Amino acid sequence: MAHQSDLIAQDILAYLKTQEEKSMLRFITCGSVDDGKSTLIGRLLWDSKMVFEDQLAALEADSKRVGTQGENIDYALLLDGLQAEREQGITIDVAYRFFSTDKRKFIVADTPGHEQYTRNMVTGASTAQVAVILIDARKGVLTQTRRHSYLVSLVGIRHVVLAINKMDLVDYSTERFEAIRREYEAFAAGLGFDQIAAIPISALNGDNVLTRSEKTSWHQGPTLMEYLETVQVADAAGQKPFRMRVQWVNRPNLDFRGFCGTIASGMVHPGDEVVVCSSGQTSRIARIVTMDGDLSRAVAGQAVTLTLTDEIDISRGDTLASPEERPYHSDRLEAKVVWLHEEPLLPGRSYLLKAGSSTAPAQVAELKFKVNVNTLQQEAGKTLQLNEVGICSLSLGKPISFDSYRENRGTGNFILIDRLTNATVGAGMIHQPLLQPGSGHWQSLDLDKKSRAELKGQKPRVLWFTGLPGAGKSTIANLVEKKLHSLGRHTYLLDGDNLRQGLSCDLDFSDAGQVEHIRRVAEVARLFLDAGLIVLASVTSPFRSERRTAREILEPGEFVEIFVDTPLPVCEERDTTGLYRKARAGEIRNVAGIDLAYEVPENPEITVNGAQTSAEVLAEQIVRELYG
Repeated sequence: MAHQSDLIAQDILAYLKTQEEKSMLRFITCGSVDDGKSTLIGRLLWDSKMVFEDQLAALEADSKRVGTQGENIDYALLLDGLQAEREQGITIDVAYRFFSTDKRKFIVADTPGHEQYTRNMVTGASTAQVAVILIDARKGVLTQTRRHSYLVSLVGIRHVVLAINKMDLVDYSTERFEAIRREYEAFAAGLGFDQIAAIPISALNGDNVLTRSEKTSWHQGPTLMEYLETVQVADAAGQKPFRMRVQWVNRPNLDFRGFCGTIASGMVHPGDEVVVCSSGQTSRIARIVTMDGDLSRAVAGQAVTLTLTDEIDISRGDTLASPEERPYHSDRLEAKVVWLHEEPLLPGRSYLLKAGSSTAPAQVAELKFKVNVNTLQQEAGKTLQLNEVGICSLSLGKPISFDSYRENRGTGNFILIDRLTNATVGAGMIHQPLLQPGSGHWQSLDLDKKSRAELKGQKPRVLWFTGLPGAGKSTIANLVEKKLHSLGRHTYLLDGDNLRQGLSCDLDFSDAGQVEHIRRVAEVARLFLDAGLIVLASVTSPFRSERRTAREILEPGEFVEIFVDTPLPVCEERDTTGLYRKARAGEIRNVAGIDLAYEVPENPEITVNGAQTSAEVLAEQIVRELYG
């Protein structure tokens, strides 16, 4: 099937040798729906004879059955593997294909054109070196063209092919081609591309795909394949300072301790000095170990095990780097974030940030602005919805090592993970670290929580009362505090409604407002706990994620979740403030239990039935359970 079939049959070793020595180019095709992305890749595979005999037979049969191209071959069916893709004639998922020519090997990602699949498009572009942006010659530059161009620039691709397709439908008009080229180049001037190569093609007929078309004799540039075979994409990673994130510390016996990982950039030799970015300790490379024996050098992209001349502390997630050109090491950073999940981004909510093998709790401290990827305009916003892009400030639970994405794609990216579902919800490209006043760490004081608590003769705790509005949280918490006070305990009650009169008076009741409100309550509770007090927090706190975050900022055993389980009808019946009545009438929004989901605690320390038992009895029950 391949062009090297004869060589394979005659000398398989020679064939493998030629394959090994070829350079690899990763590229992506993108564009609006029906611009011909799948057809173009199918044509590339077909013309480069990279279709197996059984695939060919299936393609001919499918083309007749689907019938979108009459009696001709429908090349798009080589890429559209999903049933829904074939039925709708669109690309939904990312499809990767490998093929090669005499000069180069290729991995191409066919990505969706529809806006709702932007996350798939970004995924496909994240590893590409060249983007082929298709434009329908009849329609010209569309909103999706601008959108995809921005996303391509966002992920760091600097070489673009402007493939103006379906030239056969505009009579191979040079005037039409030039008008589209000029319009696109004017739009893309601010996107930072190093090169834009405009090529007139007809993917369906094969014009200027592999072979030069006689119908576009006015085009003096290369064909698409000529461009892909010759474009010089600098091995930028190899030219950058050395970086390797440690994925695993390999210690099979007392005589060997190696640090395994893939080199993200640069190169190292035995004897080179390296630094552990988290601790600042330095050592030198003793050996570069691989399955095939030790190496005299290792370069970007290679997975190796490094041994050092000194026994210094290095763990999974640490970054080894060149001492002369170290990466940033900070717990605050600014980044572009592409949101990939149906649940919106909520500033203040705790996520997990994963950068290579390093994972840290992370909060989006501020959404500075959103980027309208259709117009490239900056827009104000409090959250990011699915497929939206925003510039965010992030605060991490611990420092990580990173570079700016523009300087190093390998160490400048991250993903955000939902802490409850483990779903990947966002992808980020780091701009820079953020400076912060002070040292960025808690100041050590002579008097600590233990000494203050001992003076009061008690164990500090946070009693976190959660439940629907009207469940009886504040009433029960108030009674519990009175009983503890009578027992000589030192307490303070943080009531959610009271805090919204001052500390949280600037927040609304939206999801984002609720998240920030709970974050503030949790931080205040931590300060009071540090003072040695027993803190009672009475807040609806509808989301499990924020309750979990409040628990995690305290030491084990300090957070006691008390779920006041009162059914919604009972809460509505008790409604003395008119909250539920107004929510039912549509006068107010974001009321838990009505139009805002309340996530019931999964494993609270204490659950009380707020509907069947009096608050006095429940308070007594809680105090007895906690203090005997």
